[in-house]
Amino acid sequence: MNLLRPAISVFILLALLTGAGYPLLTTGLAQWWFPAASNGSLLGHGDRPRGSLLIGQNFTRADYFHGRPSATAETPYNPLASSGSNLALSNPAQDEAIKQRVAALRAANPAAGAPVPTELVTASASGLDPHISPAAAIWQIPRVAQARRLSAAALTRLVEANTTRPLPYFIGEPVVNVLELNMALDALPKH
Repeated sequence: MNLLRPAISVFILLALLTGAGYPLLTTGLAQWWFPAASNGSLLGHGDRPRGSLLIGQNFTRADYFHGRPSATAETPYNPLASSGSNLALSNPAQDEAIKQRVAALRAANPAAGAPVPTELVTASASGLDPHISPAAAIWQIPRVAQARRLSAAALTRLVEANTTRPLPYFIGEPVVNVLELNMALDALPKH
């Protein structure tokens, strides 16, 4: 019993330190130093969250900018089922899916003259990517302008204002967070 008592005491002490103390300390520090990030980087109006900066959403209405297709299981942009399509570029099913997406995008946005940007027809590796390139957002401007009865110039300025550029500029590409862009779109005065 004399040998067992110190072992049990050390076990209980370490269990409390590593199982309760350390998680409480790191959670408290995260809430203090990085409250927005530690709570999921949520965006919204007041107390009503609209989504996370880190997870894409399935915008399908004509009056919103659309993100990349999602290959997550059950529902698009399901954070509990993060996955890519796992289809190779040489797979006929991938070719067919891309052809269907291009046809649907062209039908929804006939005024866009340029080729459909690649990220609008291919899913990201996680299926949750919340970003598109500025070119993909600009390609969608004719559809959104018509649906919202806004000028293309106003929407171009909105895309530029919501474009994030990396610092330093030679690392990475500029991106547009689709949720932030659509929230800025909703904040514009109604016509």
